[in-house]
Amino acid sequence: MEIVIANASHFKYAQIISDTISESAQVRGTGIAKRTPEYIIKRLENGNAVIALDGEKFAGFCYIEVWGDKDFVANSGLIVHPDYRNQGLAKKIKKEIFELSRKKFPEAKIFGITTGLAVMKMNYELGYKPVTFSELTNDPDFWKGCQTCKNFDILTRTEQKMCLCTGMLYDASADQKNSKKEKVNSKAFKRLKSIKEQLFLKKKQK
Repeated sequence: MEIVIANASHFKYAQIISDTISESAQVRGTGIAKRTPEYIIKRLENGNAVIALDGEKFAGFCYIEVWGDKDFVANSGLIVHPDYRNQGLAKKIKKEIFELSRKKFPEAKIFGITTGLAVMKMNYELGYKPVTFSELTNDPDFWKGCQTCKNFDILTRTEQKMCLCTGMLYDASADQKNSKKEKVNSKAFKRLKSIKEQLFLKKKQK
């Protein structure tokens, strides 16, 4: 198994990456935005993605998106093929794309939005902190990417202030001031997720 920075030689994996993202969203019932093969190819060709390969077989993927004149970058589309799940691969891919983001965009704040507890924990271990959506990029093109998510109506109703996703942010300047690592509190993440789900369920039932 190797995790490498993607390039044009990996275009042949665009379709399976797109399919794996879509299938994962359906199986888990979570708000994962769809990504077309054409969209994936653009990320592969600019060196802003990492891909995990078991020989020639696709195993996992994640890419970088740049927003707000490089003030913000997001690590998006983290996916592991079903054949390679529960082996710790997602965490390795996440670490690789995080380090690539810091290397290519050292001044940028790194952020993400997710409904997945596993991703929240990985982000936290890397130094991300939960934040409100107002602390993330206000680039409209980023939020347009949520249109294919099944929870987009919630984001629209709240005028992009909140959704079932949790916003998380890594600020290098803040991390340097406080380098002490806190223990990951999975119960806190679960409670945060539960509160959001109950809040929006009540609003929907009214």
